[in-house]
Amino acid sequence: MPDQSTPGTTASSARKAPSPEASPSDAAPRNDAPQGVMSRRRLLGTAGATGLALGTAGAAVGYAAAPSPAKAVPLTSVGADMAMFHGKHQPGITTALHACGHLVAFDLTAGAGRREAAALLRRWSVTARRLMAGEAAGHEDTDIARDAGPSSLTVTFGFGHSFFARTGLEKQRPVALDPLPDFSSDRLDKARSDGDLWVQIGANDALVAFHALRAIQKDAGAAARVRWQMNGFNRSPGATAEPMSARNLMGQIDGTRNPKPGEPDFDGRVFVPASGTPEWMANGSYAVVRRIRMLLDDWEKLSGKAQEDVIGRKKSDGAPLSGGTETTAMDLEKTDADGNLVVPVNAHARITRPDQNGGAAMLRRPFSFHDGIGADGTPDAGLLFVCWQADPVRGFVPVQRKLDRGDALSAYVRHESSGLFAVPGGAAEGEYVGQRLLEG
Repeated sequence: MPDQSTPGTTASSARKAPSPEASPSDAAPRNDAPQGVMSRRRLLGTAGATGLALGTAGAAVGYAAAPSPAKAVPLTSVGADMAMFHGKHQPGITTALHACGHLVAFDLTAGAGRREAAALLRRWSVTARRLMAGEAAGHEDTDIARDAGPSSLTVTFGFGHSFFARTGLEKQRPVALDPLPDFSSDRLDKARSDGDLWVQIGANDALVAFHALRAIQKDAGAAARVRWQMNGFNRSPGATAEPMSARNLMGQIDGTRNPKPGEPDFDGRVFVPASGTPEWMANGSYAVVRRIRMLLDDWEKLSGKAQEDVIGRKKSDGAPLSGGTETTAMDLEKTDADGNLVVPVNAHARITRPDQNGGAAMLRRPFSFHDGIGADGTPDAGLLFVCWQADPVRGFVPVQRKLDRGDALSAYVRHESSGLFAVPGGAAEGEYVGQRLLEG
């Protein structure tokens, strides 16, 4: 888990070097909001101006603790960041890690088929575009996020294996969407696995993310019902003094060796080529979603040294046990004074390396989760693992098989749910997501 890092894991780094899906934070909002509904983006500006006026008034009556306007930190910086809905790829894949998110799967209802699915994806696409631009959802908006900007909101849509039979599109189902093999470490809850449709929502504000979740759920109407839903979080933007890789709930630097946009083989690893098959998946990707519970009580009984041996990296800064910094190449042959490998043979970071798996790699973009304390007193917490690849048979499957055969971390995690979804390329202006499949 921890040895592949999502690029741009902090908001500050995302603002300095926006992802291909991001737009400048001062981009003009779309003007197709309903009459009488002011966009959240305009409200944000109004709120900012009001705040300055109140601050000035407060200073006049002697509130010495209030900072002067010249030194005030703008509180709107996170909220103003905006990702684009339309593009070559769907948003939420190469976008920087979000502070909070929701994963939700839907099943089409009895009697709903291809026509109803097309209408649903059309509604969802319109809603996603509006919300990502900082506008109201449209019909009967709940106003949950009325005071906030877009907050880097992204909404991503995918299709599960069962979707194609439900809509009479079996001939268009990709071979890459064949069910994942069984793994010995799986303890899967079928009720929280798979689904006809999958939606990933991410934002840097919890209310913005929930607002999108509620709008998507309402838009489903009579066409689809929620099969399962999971909530996750990451470190908040600006929480660290400088940009750095994320940490998971085990306290480990999580994901140092993630492929990064701009690397020569990045697109080939993550996205289906424009010439790929089926045609409707051009520029798309395949998402593997796993709810991985961390057995934190058992993990925290280990000494710091034992934890580092399980992972193969230092807990403090993510550097390999063979020496250097987080990004230093791991020396797999280095031994200590007694002739023992410095990076144990079953260390997680050793096993997950692409050069130990025939070059297999995937883009990990996870969330942490905590769903309370179980009846036995242990935390129901861990990782909502989401990884992206051009083909799961060449990405996730070989790595998970290797982990299944002898990963030291396996004793401290439990795979409790699983799903595989085909995520088509981005929608062009005037299109909805999946249109080339549903109307092709």
